[in-house]
Amino acid sequence: MIGAVAFLHSAGYFVTFMTGNTERAVLGWFDVAERQKVSGAGPQAALWLMACFLAGVFVASFLRRRYWQNHPHGATALVTVGLLVASVVELYEDGWYYEDVNFTGILIICFSVGALNTSFVKNGEVAVPLSYVTGTVVKLGQGLERHICGKGTVYDWLGYLALLGSFMIGAGVGGGLADRLTGPQLIGTVGLICGATTLVTFFHTDRRHGSAVE
Repeated sequence: MIGAVAFLHSAGYFVTFMTGNTERAVLGWFDVAERQKVSGAGPQAALWLMACFLAGVFVASFLRRRYWQNHPHGATALVTVGLLVASVVELYEDGWYYEDVNFTGILIICFSVGALNTSFVKNGEVAVPLSYVTGTVVKLGQGLERHICGKGTVYDWLGYLALLGSFMIGAGVGGGLADRLTGPQLIGTVGLICGATTLVTFFHTDRRHGSAVE
């Protein structure tokens, strides 16, 4: 849903797809990009998006190490704050009924997506990169190959299929809402959903995890 906000209510910015932003950050400087009228973020905008995504990963990882080691889903709280801040910024700069999201809001959203990717960590490394669909598809293909060849089970690929399906459903829901809501309204909606997710994970996952540690 976050990706739908940025993509449909802007010039086509990617907040989840750093591979695309990396390519745009390099290829956008060549004259052929202008001749072909390539849409979306220019090279400078792509670099800003990458920097904000990286900052989100860094800040969430630091806070996890220092303050919420026993709260695996603390990152969703940071994401909620980021999305609500982006919504307030949009409300202040353009109003609640302005159709698109300005670049400041896009950067805050990109920071939030970077933070979101630190939700699932094992041994200090990200175990489930939530917005890295390319890696998910690769792991899905590998799991299917192992299962079909008798070297694995359905569980080798089912989780990755569920993750891919969830990403697609989220994009679909975001697209449906984008038909009816403005960019600022959609950011606020997604922020509230993320806040509800934070509460659910706190009461049903974080507390159980904390009890196990104690």
